[in-house]
Amino acid sequence: MNITERINKELELLKNNLIQHRLYDCLKTVKDVKTFTEYHVFAVWDFMSLLKSLQRNLTCIEVPWSPVENTNISRFVNEIVLEEESDVNQNGVHKSHFDMYLDAMKDLGADTSKISHFMNLLSKRNFLNYNKYSVQEALVESKVDEVVASFVNFTFSIIKTKKNHLIASVFTFGREGMIADMFIEILNKSKTIDNNSYESMIYYLKRHIELDGDEHGPIAMKMISELCGDDEQKIEETIFVAKEALKHRIKLWDMIADKINV
Repeated sequence: MNITERINKELELLKNNLIQHRLYDCLKTVKDVKTFTEYHVFAVWDFMSLLKSLQRNLTCIEVPWSPVENTNISRFVNEIVLEEESDVNQNGVHKSHFDMYLDAMKDLGADTSKISHFMNLLSKRNFLNYNKYSVQEALVESKVDEVVASFVNFTFSIIKTKKNHLIASVFTFGREGMIADMFIEILNKSKTIDNNSYESMIYYLKRHIELDGDEHGPIAMKMISELCGDDEQKIEETIFVAKEALKHRIKLWDMIADKINV
């Protein structure tokens, strides 16, 4: 049994819980999808910080440039960054997947004010001490739901470890390895929604299913193998962190399902 087979076996129960989650049955109307996006958008945003931290750590983005130690991993990361940060939307315009998601939210009539306020705080300078808001402070200031804040804070706690195999674990098993399956369920359960405002979100979901299922997911798995090798401690840490990431996702899905059903 290779490393990815071993990890997937360890995660099987949690992954099945996500794929069979009650949330998908809640997505019956445009209003339901709007509610979903208003919370889920924070997971779309913090995904990019996972990816960019891997790019910062595993490729060379410094000047003067110098070659990296593992060019296989460098290639893996750069391939994913290219499409996540500058893909093509349904109109043929190059946009990040986050911006595509925001556009889809606006088409639906979803409220983007909370995520916009949060991002404005992150970029706003405090002229008294010249420090920007931390992610945790911006979440509090923006009055983001506790479960969403916990999800994002977990992501950044892993990023702060600066341990590439842990960051890659959350990225791979908490995100890229699950997104296609989850988004397929969202599409299947919401296919009765006949509304032009939902078209851009459908495009976003289908694009992720295509990329993550066929390309990014397998690439991320290869990255895990490269980063862990035969190091048993790294493998065990990777499994532990992957389980924690999936538990946070399940809690997020639980909360959103409850909000829709209020």
